[in-house]
Amino acid sequence: MRPYNQIVSSRTMLPIHAAPTCSVAGAAEIVGSKWTVLIVHDLSEGPRRFTELERSCAGISPRTLAERLRWLESEEIVVRASYPESPPRVEYALTGKGKALLPVVHEMRRFGHDWLGCGVHDT
Repeated sequence: MRPYNQIVSSRTMLPIHAAPTCSVAGAAEIVGSKWTVLIVHDLSEGPRRFTELERSCAGISPRTLAERLRWLESEEIVVRASYPESPPRVEYALTGKGKALLPVVHEMRRFGHDWLGCGVHDT
């Protein structure tokens, strides 16, 4: 077995985790933001209206949901589609970048089911 110093010197991670340079820190900034994973989870089933997202994220205020959706749109995780109907209809859907988060959401579901006793959803 190699000495500890050789193991530590062969680390592949950066000495400082900063979002612009560290991929883990950058992903954690997105996934770790409150409500983001739940919104992505809801949108994994298809486009949703604002009110549908508001109902499924119990406890989120309309202002917070609007801010989170705008931020997700600016990060190109969510796309907003407006339809010129009466009354106007707006739907949110995942982009390709947003869909790339779905394996993370799936693993979070599996972890919750296996380790936290949250067996409401099938894995």
